Amino acid sequence: MISLTSPVKTRAHDWPSGAKLGALCVASVVLFMTPYLGFQLAAAACVLTLYALPGQIFLRHGLQRLRPLWFFVLVIFTWHLVTGEALQGAMIACRMLTAVALANLVTMTTTLAAMMGVMRALLRPLARFGVNLRAIELATAMVIRFTPVLTEKGAALSMAWRARARRRPGWRVIVPFMVLALDDADNVAQALRARGGTGMERKQ
Repeated sequence: MISLTSPVKTRAHDWPSGAKLGALCVASVVLFMTPYLGFQLAAAACVLTLYALPGQIFLRHGLQRLRPLWFFVLVIFTWHLVTGEALQGAMIACRMLTAVALANLVTMTTTLAAMMGVMRALLRPLARFGVNLRAIELATAMVIRFTPVLTEKGAALSMAWRARARRRPGWRVIVPFMVLALDDADNVAQALRARGGTGMERKQ
């Protein structure tokens, strides 16, 4: 899941979050168990239709969030093309795009609080064994929340580099990107301490 809740209201926003996450799990299993390119292409077309139904703004926002995935899709397909397995590469690439697009669609139509509520219900039995559910919920929420934030900051660093140099940024933006990520992590850690932490500190 690489997106946040979409501001464009759709019917799917009112569907139960547990049902959407369950459907996502089932759809992902079906995608990865079906070894037919025709089926993968049809599934991709269906997902694209789901993106287009709420309107152009929703469609454009959703497709923009899938941009980071295209590099990996290209690498996978190129590798299979070189090894003489272009058909297999096309199927894997299409399957990956469809699965991530479905996950992105769920996060765009489900609030973070609703997803955490589902996770809390699923993990509640583990509390009997001393598992800190609050820490797991916070970690999951931060991954979902900060993935698009870090992606945007990485893109901003690349744009700043291009504005000052003719060469491509490449590895040169890795260090400043790591500094930004560590700075964000430090700020979040301080904010958590100010609000009581995760509860793990009291057990140590």
